[in-house]
Amino acid sequence: MSTQTFDPYAAVTASSPRQFLYALNPLAKVVGVAPAMLVLIFVRDLATPAAFLALALLVIVVGARLTLRTAALLFLALPAGMAAIGLGFSLWVDASRVDDTAGVLQLGPWTLYQGALVIGFATAVRLGAIIALALIGGLTTTGPDLVRASVQQLRVPYRVGYTALAAFRFVPRFGHELAVIRAAHRVRGHHGGSGPFARIARGWGYIVPLLAGAIRHAERVALAMDSRAFGAHPTRTERHLVPFRARDTVFIVCCLAVSAAIFTVFFPWQLP
Repeated sequence: MSTQTFDPYAAVTASSPRQFLYALNPLAKVVGVAPAMLVLIFVRDLATPAAFLALALLVIVVGARLTLRTAALLFLALPAGMAAIGLGFSLWVDASRVDDTAGVLQLGPWTLYQGALVIGFATAVRLGAIIALALIGGLTTTGPDLVRASVQQLRVPYRVGYTALAAFRFVPRFGHELAVIRAAHRVRGHHGGSGPFARIARGWGYIVPLLAGAIRHAERVALAMDSRAFGAHPTRTERHLVPFRARDTVFIVCCLAVSAAIFTVFFPWQLP
């Protein structure tokens, strides 16, 4: 059994010059899309979030490395989730509010109206657009770079940033140790068999080794932080700098301009 696990905090680099998102400051990718994500919460039409969804997918496809995992997330999981949410919200819509629209499906006394589908899928597309905008930075930014940018540009106390980063690093570490423990149990023929009860028995056998490994890892991290005088001084020098360049400003300005243009063209608010 392979012991390789996916590390979400590993360094990511562009494999092509056109993949510009990897060269941007993590904060620029947050500031550029955050206003649009916030305003989309109050949008109720279908065209505006659909435009942002298409724009976000285009930016990711052009500016990021499109792996099989990323493609499955963007073009399979995200549409499937939006379809499920849209259908679910359509069933919850009060029929008396949309009974003036055409009926799409009728089962006995119950009728699914076109207006309910519009409301349900408008909500689903809005959530999908917000997720897609968040993925612009989420798929092209690592945890260490985000922490470094927050400490260097936002002046977040490094005690807070690096402590949170050390805690988040436990997740891939647990994944690696769990794979090692499973491989060791299989080599020794421990808790063999199949079925739900065998899985439960194997799961109980993983708890104690995982806890022991977590305690050992926490002790090593604490000793490493103490040996480097972590927290002894108000500031620390940085080995890896995450500068805020002119291209980051250009990206933010372009994002804000395009967002304002989309909201202006579709204008999803009805004035009295």
